[in-house]
Amino acid sequence: MKEVNVNKFDNNQKLTDALCERVAAILTDAVAERGKATLVVSGGRTPKPLFEKLSRTSLPWSKVTILLADERWVLPDSDDSNDKLIKTTLLKNKAAQARYVGLFTAHQSAKSAELSQSQLIGALPTFDAVILGMGADGHTASLFPCCDELDVGMTGTQAAVATQPKSAPYERLSLTRQRLLDSRHVFFHITGDDKWTVLDAAITHHDPKRYPVSDFVHGSPVPTEVFYAAA
Repeated sequence: MKEVNVNKFDNNQKLTDALCERVAAILTDAVAERGKATLVVSGGRTPKPLFEKLSRTSLPWSKVTILLADERWVLPDSDDSNDKLIKTTLLKNKAAQARYVGLFTAHQSAKSAELSQSQLIGALPTFDAVILGMGADGHTASLFPCCDELDVGMTGTQAAVATQPKSAPYERLSLTRQRLLDSRHVFFHITGDDKWTVLDAAITHHDPKRYPVSDFVHGSPVPTEVFYAAA
């Protein structure tokens, strides 16, 4: 079974500092080597301190492209919008110079936007860093174990898939496993004992239908690192 590199921290501040430093170094090196860099981030409450710290970090932001791993199909001014989250916590201060590629469109539904957004995201180069979160049910991005579209999201060759989880509100547009793992570095940013219990089970038992996250930590073609703090 593939070994997963787990970095454990005493508190969330130490985790935030370490992950920010690591991601900043990756993006800086990417720009130096290839003239540009691409960072994929996730929504939710967990990454807010990281986004705030990254936004104040000196980087060649004008050469960095940022996009989301997934988006709820709600208007961008909704408090449940990941678009709103990163625009208010990450795409400001020094990071305001970054290029942003949004997932939400004027389409009536995520499903109707699936093809055009899949083509857009698929045309982007290999990502330099992907920072994923995880739900208490083992989902990552918007690839939920309860959604009918899980198989497409986990095994399909398209870059994006519309999903409708049964255990959470809103239709969503999610990058697929294949597109997310087309990255030079993959990180899982996890806080809380409850989520660690789920992630530990997913690491120990490779069961992607129960824990979609397990197919990321075990199936990634590049090293996968977990950054974890209990609180």
